[in-house]
Amino acid sequence: MFSPYLSYPFIMSKYTINNKEFNCPVELTLSIIGGKWKILILWHLREETKRFGALKRKIPKITQKMLTQQLRELESDGLVLRKVYAVVPPKVEYSLTEKGRQLRPILDAMQTWGKQHEQQEVTN
Repeated sequence: MFSPYLSYPFIMSKYTINNKEFNCPVELTLSIIGGKWKILILWHLREETKRFGALKRKIPKITQKMLTQQLRELESDGLVLRKVYAVVPPKVEYSLTEKGRQLRPILDAMQTWGKQHEQQEVTN
């Protein structure tokens, strides 16, 4: 019987990052960008810098508290840059860091898959 794990021994090795144990690189990736909102936030920041209100309008079902929390986590993980301007009223902009921009091929692939799946569902 073929086991994909035998071909990729690195998948079976456990490792620890920031006191969290991971069994494979996909698990690590999901710990950083997983959940209901982070991918959507990254998607909307992929092309341009946005302010908090603009992100909130793009993702209307997210609460202000959740958007704040998710942006802070993405910033902490080095995927999003938060730039604060010293003006009144306060102006804050969010953009992808270089590390965040590395996720664009993944986001593009998800869009492609979603469009294909949508077309299949419409024709069925």
